[in-house]
Amino acid sequence: MPGQRYDSIDALRGAAIVWMTAFHFCFDLNYFGWIRQDFYRDPFWTGQRTAIVSLFLFCAGLGQAVAVAQAQSWARFRRRWLQVAGCALLVTLGSYWMFPHSFIYFGVLHGIALMLIVVRGSSNWGRWLWLAGALAIAAKPVAELAHAQWPALDFLNGRIWNWLGLVSRKPVTEDYVPLLPWLGVMWWGMAAGLWLIANRRHWVARPLPQATAPLAWMGRWSLSWYMVHQPVMIGLLSAVAAITGKK
Repeated sequence: MPGQRYDSIDALRGAAIVWMTAFHFCFDLNYFGWIRQDFYRDPFWTGQRTAIVSLFLFCAGLGQAVAVAQAQSWARFRRRWLQVAGCALLVTLGSYWMFPHSFIYFGVLHGIALMLIVVRGSSNWGRWLWLAGALAIAAKPVAELAHAQWPALDFLNGRIWNWLGLVSRKPVTEDYVPLLPWLGVMWWGMAAGLWLIANRRHWVARPLPQATAPLAWMGRWSLSWYMVHQPVMIGLLSAVAAITGKK
């Protein structure tokens, strides 16, 4: 059925949104000085960030599998891609205003915009998507070993090249989701989605409990939620800070 949505995929994406929102709320509390946490080095927080980004990218791969299975036109793909790319630009501008020394120049939306093109273009790879995903994920430790062996590769840490992900150190930025290794997660999402639709379509097509309807709704509006939730939370916390005089 052309254009059919699967509530199960939307709900999974919605769960990622809830988790992300809670994570960002804690980050904002830390930014305002109301809690004291190290979001950049504490494994409790860095591990959550990795899991949240992985879930989002896996869902993006699932979504592309559905689009390919339903013969979505390139024109429709282009419209959605322009929305993602435009929002990525807004994130860069907004983060530069708040964090001029660590603004986001290749965060999750920037990465998704690039990965969507690669994943859509490789959608006919079939089972090879699993291997491609594994190789992409393995690129991170391989790159670290290569840097240790060949110091001349340090140029890959520069901003011109670090969007590839072949780095030996994380750049100073509030969000960093390079092509590698994250492309591997989206490739696996695509591979899993194509297999499910071809072999176990009833797993994703079955009705969900009514209690999960809010998650499915959020999953259908994930990009809008992503763009709005931080300005709203920061605005509310700023108002509370102004009223209480805490910051």
